[in-house]
Amino acid sequence: MIPRHKLVTALAEAPVAEVHLASNCSRVSEVISRIGDKWSVLIVMQLRTGPRRFNELKKLIGGISQRMLTLTLRGLERDGLITRTVTPTIPPRVDYDLTALGRSMQAPVEALGSWAMSHLDAIEKARRDFDRRLEK
Repeated sequence: MIPRHKLVTALAEAPVAEVHLASNCSRVSEVISRIGDKWSVLIVMQLRTGPRRFNELKKLIGGISQRMLTLTLRGLERDGLITRTVTPTIPPRVDYDLTALGRSMQAPVEALGSWAMSHLDAIEKARRDFDRRLEK
């Protein structure tokens, strides 16, 4: 008996460019998750003028819990977007600042914020219209 078919996985049949693209999509998705969440955006906006302390950030960013601020700062630091500098004083002083990579995010974040501000009325109207249609 001679086999007349060849067992090949779908991934092996896919062109190399498609496999590379699929791999990059999941990596890009991870980055977008980090930089696209509202807390990360607000932190980057607050750090664009220079270093800030934890409590200063907490006061400037209304509604963020201490835990969420801590988690978000850690994630941004892990991704290389901010630095955390501890000054050995009593009590210790901890400052957060944007890295060069974090500063490169500033223009897109500001553009997104500007777009949102200039379209707030249209978005609110669309939401009201949508909600009214659902009520009927």
